[in-house]
Amino acid sequence: MRTAETLHCLMTSKLFAGLGDTALRQILDAAQVRQIASKTNVITRGDRPNYLFLQQAGRARAYILTESGAEILLLLAVPGVVLGLVSLLDNPPNYMVNVTATSDCEFLVWDHATIRGLARACPHLMENSFRLALQYLGVYMKRHAGIVTGNAESRLAQTLLNLAREVGIVGPSGITIDVTNEYLSSLSDISPFTASRILSRWEDEHWLVKERGRVSLLALEDLEAVMAA
Repeated sequence: MRTAETLHCLMTSKLFAGLGDTALRQILDAAQVRQIASKTNVITRGDRPNYLFLQQAGRARAYILTESGAEILLLLAVPGVVLGLVSLLDNPPNYMVNVTATSDCEFLVWDHATIRGLARACPHLMENSFRLALQYLGVYMKRHAGIVTGNAESRLAQTLLNLAREVGIVGPSGITIDVTNEYLSSLSDISPFTASRILSRWEDEHWLVKERGRVSLLALEDLEAVMAA
């Protein structure tokens, strides 16, 4: 039985934008529910893309590994995120990223043959998938531009603002984000030391409060001003 949170996730997913009730029901009925435990791989880079995933619960991280073994974080996946879009292609290339659950997760999963058949029956599904792919590309283009033209502070401020919008929990005194310094530094393309130093200074200025594995934003307007500087 789907919870209200799960139903909201499904109804607001960009994968299903513009679909009628009949088409949406057909797509959801064809999915399998998969539970994936924390610290378990969801997708492994280089594997054959046999599945499309829609996250319903939990959190995961999408990343690539450099030749030296360093991990570059690309995305913190939360309910509503679609993974494995390449599986919609007739003869898809192998998965390009790794995805690992960082908490117990639940996904709706369609195998390659099923999602291809659904896409043929409902061309709007393929169009939505293409739009999602372009959205991800736009995010990475903006991130690359920040590396070339921005500084460490602006990149970290942008990351915090993005996370506040995507996964932040609004409370009486600010917006709380469950994220480690390690993830923040990787998403901002700066070193953990630099991230820690900047966060400590912003905490001294009462822009935010740091706790272990959590940041509470108190002054969004100040972070936005850093972006505009």
